[in-house]
Amino acid sequence: MAASQAASVVEKVIEHSDNATVTIDVSNHDKGAYGQETGEKIKATTWQGKDSSRCQSQVLWMKVTVESVGPTVKKVKAGDRVVAAFPIACGECRNCKEQLMSVCERTNENSITHAIHGKRTAGVFGYSHFTGGFAGGQAEYVRVPYGDVNPLQLPADVPDEKGLYRSDVLATAYHCVVDTGMKKGDVVAIWGGGPIGQMAVEYSFSQGATRVILIDGGEGAWRLDFVKSKISKLETIDFNNLPRGESILSQLKMIVPGGPDVALEFAAGEYAKGWAHYFEMLLGMETDTSEILNEMITAVRPFGRIGITGTNHFSIGALMQTGIRFIGNCQAPVQKYWEHLLKFIRRQEINPLDMVTHRVPLENMPELYAAFERRDQGMQKVYVQTRFSSPPAEGSPQLTDL
Repeated sequence: MAASQAASVVEKVIEHSDNATVTIDVSNHDKGAYGQETGEKIKATTWQGKDSSRCQSQVLWMKVTVESVGPTVKKVKAGDRVVAAFPIACGECRNCKEQLMSVCERTNENSITHAIHGKRTAGVFGYSHFTGGFAGGQAEYVRVPYGDVNPLQLPADVPDEKGLYRSDVLATAYHCVVDTGMKKGDVVAIWGGGPIGQMAVEYSFSQGATRVILIDGGEGAWRLDFVKSKISKLETIDFNNLPRGESILSQLKMIVPGGPDVALEFAAGEYAKGWAHYFEMLLGMETDTSEILNEMITAVRPFGRIGITGTNHFSIGALMQTGIRFIGNCQAPVQKYWEHLLKFIRRQEINPLDMVTHRVPLENMPELYAAFERRDQGMQKVYVQTRFSSPPAEGSPQLTDL
């Protein structure tokens, strides 16, 4: 949070670049040119963040009913049920034409991001000032730029609860698996048993993995049993419940001679394994952590592959010496996979409801933040209901007040 707030202050001083074709600071667009001020009516949102200090405007990956559209929007009409992707894409720049929508060149004008990384991600709803400073979707209405690119219609046979998660979780997990180059016959180790890690387990098996080992622990250890209850052939390692003198590395080498072929990371900086990282978290100055990445680098076999969705700072020497393929998976280009994932859902090859444990009203958001901050056990994925939501679909959790 501190880094994002500082970025906002600095950005105001040095001003934005001029590459973006969208605006983020207009409170009420003119009806005639941009559609009515009510925008799109949100029927459900999904909680995405582990850290409420960073995610206070992040519940944005939403399922909505379109209430009005701008005059240039042709593919979406009022009354459509749609899901809005978390990256905002123009659909016209070089990256978008290559289906790399999460690095759209025209929706994020943050100068600091460009100075640090030499390039930018796309604009992202509610994520931070580094990704354009867009407002999030903890609301009953939201405006979605480029209305022919960023919403995707939901067919009538896909209920809200299953369609909603194509907006981020399903695409992020799938992108990491395929972008890392997982092949039939691979043994896969996954760090982090949250919703994205859980879906990556499913995708790994569906892509032909012979074994998948899920690693978690600490306050998230309950997730190992939870995910295994959904996918019985999964193997697990609890890093807080290892034999004396053993480590994740030694356990992996013991159960997978030579090491896994693929390692996938979905833990980010959630667990501190060193004092420096512990104090960063304590002081609200957390950036990235190296511990998990170094475990992954030393665990996989030579010329193995590593996919990263959330961490940085690592042992670059070991990476080079052993020929590890180290892949930063970027923010997922959600729009690239939408139709493919819809086929998975309709053929019942995946069931997004396997990860959904709670359904809460939008009015309970403060309590939901507090529950995530406390790391309450049993809360894997939350469906946030608004006053516009349909009744719970079959297999979906019933509404509960926190």
